[in-house]
Amino acid sequence: MGIFSFFGKEKKETLDKGLSKTKENVFTKITKAIAGKSKVDDDVLDNLEEVLITSDVGVETTLKIIDRIEKRVARDKYVTTSELTAILRDEIANLLMENNTQDGDGFTLPEDKKPYVIMVVGVNGVGKTTTIGKLAYQFKKAGKSVYLGAADTFRAAAVEQLVIWSERVGVPIVKQKMGSDPASVAFDTLSSAKANNADVVIIDTAGRLHNKINLMNELTKIKNVMKKVIPDAPHEILLVLDGSTGQNAFEQAKQFTAATEVNALAVTKLDGTAKGGVVIGISDQFRIPVKYIGLGEGMEDLQVFRKREFVNSLFGE
Repeated sequence: MGIFSFFGKEKKETLDKGLSKTKENVFTKITKAIAGKSKVDDDVLDNLEEVLITSDVGVETTLKIIDRIEKRVARDKYVTTSELTAILRDEIANLLMENNTQDGDGFTLPEDKKPYVIMVVGVNGVGKTTTIGKLAYQFKKAGKSVYLGAADTFRAAAVEQLVIWSERVGVPIVKQKMGSDPASVAFDTLSSAKANNADVVIIDTAGRLHNKINLMNELTKIKNVMKKVIPDAPHEILLVLDGSTGQNAFEQAKQFTAATEVNALAVTKLDGTAKGGVVIGISDQFRIPVKYIGLGEGMEDLQVFRKREFVNSLFGE
């Protein structure tokens, strides 16, 4: 079990509030899709397909969901439109639970991997640095010692922002002057963390995607240098995606998963958008677990992603 696993009333309220714009958007569209209909027929299913696609669930995932509902309607013979939301919720939750990725644990810290190294990747502006700060806060709150590494040495703003977060959270940060070799920063961070018996290291990286080959080479170099200090580092490569960009988040996920061995995802900025359906598509399409979702600016507003709770919040209990 992960160290952020407990899901209480307060977290549910944060989730419901964070997804309210998406929920309102989806329900408004569903209401129009079933207007004047008493049972789920081909017209309703066609309209529902359009609702899901325009809610950024993605074409492939939408087709899977519609197929499941068609089979349910065929099996149950007569399904009323009043039942549709509950069926939709159940089938989406079941689809996501079947895709072989862990649910609701966040990052676990094995006793034999210390410090546990998390390398964070993602394009500029997706909320990468903020996510690192919130993660550091949650680890520290759980009693873990954390080091931050400012390896995005190409943007002064990135380093400055990470320094601010390190001060807010009260954790040490390792940085060098602008334009320094990012791999050198990673090496220094891991060396300091190891010497001080830290539990967790979180490394920020540059978010340039204009040249995939350069990005791949840079990330590979950082990983190789890390291994000189801790042979099996990094233990996690977390890709941060901006949920408010909808389908663009899919494209970024494709680019980054092709460029490096991403094994965890965080989807941010869901509170300010009606495009929260993108989490359903990303969770289904990429066989990489969505570990965290960002639901606001507060330190507590980075939540572990739990598929069933997410779908329940979106479509009602």
